[in-house]
Amino acid sequence: MSRSIAIVTDSTSDLPVEIQRQFGISVIPLNVHFGQETLRDGIDLSADEFMGRLAISGKLPTTSQPAVGTFETAFRLLAETHDQILCVLISSKLSGTVQSARLAADLVAETITVEVVDSLNVAYALGFQAIRAAQLADQATPLAGIVSILTAEVDLYHIVFFVETLEHLHRGGRIGKAAQLLGTLLQLKPLLRVEEGQVVPFERSRTRSKATAALIDFSRELSDIEQVAVLYNTTPNDARDLAASLGEMLGMEQVPVLHIGPVISAHVGPGVLGIVVKEAPSA
Repeated sequence: MSRSIAIVTDSTSDLPVEIQRQFGISVIPLNVHFGQETLRDGIDLSADEFMGRLAISGKLPTTSQPAVGTFETAFRLLAETHDQILCVLISSKLSGTVQSARLAADLVAETITVEVVDSLNVAYALGFQAIRAAQLADQATPLAGIVSILTAEVDLYHIVFFVETLEHLHRGGRIGKAAQLLGTLLQLKPLLRVEEGQVVPFERSRTRSKATAALIDFSRELSDIEQVAVLYNTTPNDARDLAASLGEMLGMEQVPVLHIGPVISAHVGPGVLGIVVKEAPSA
């Protein structure tokens, strides 16, 4: 695949390797820290390996954004084969990754133009945006046009999910407005969503089955769904069942089921189930 604009995202997009290759998307890994050990998300540590380590670790792992130098190295390498770079990354309200990329973009400005887009999202909502950028680049859309379209379409992407406990989100400081609800939600299976770039409470559910039904109801209430995917980290059977239900309801032959990677799992804990939906743009 040959295009003049390189597309870059980060590992929280959870893009499977085959999708990265299919759409020619470069992925920059965030970092997971177990004590003094630093591991690159998806490179040194797979999703399953992470969950295994989490189960036996006495201390919750932490995460960090890619170093500015990591982005700079990637940008300079891409500059050898591309004329421009479009970088769409995890919400700046959830990570400093956007900041690292923008600093790196300044360092390579004399070599190549890099546009950094804040997705205001995470997981496969970000993945969908990276794929969208790649498709636009393949259609020879100018760099400024891709940036404009991605920015205009940010609100079309929805991610709704539930967790077994809010403990991981609370400790990691990623829970936003949900913090004040901790006392009443800790014993529930709260539905959360990403809104304006941060995690906020969406609905209270007391059981996994009710929370799963609420995910389906959320999809049912949207009028024109263009894309949908199911996310999980430790319950593949639940994810497949949910995907089948959504596919039947929406008339889609296949709904992708995607494994949440180490960095996101570090902040949400085990037992997560969620959906990502993209609404069709208005005509």
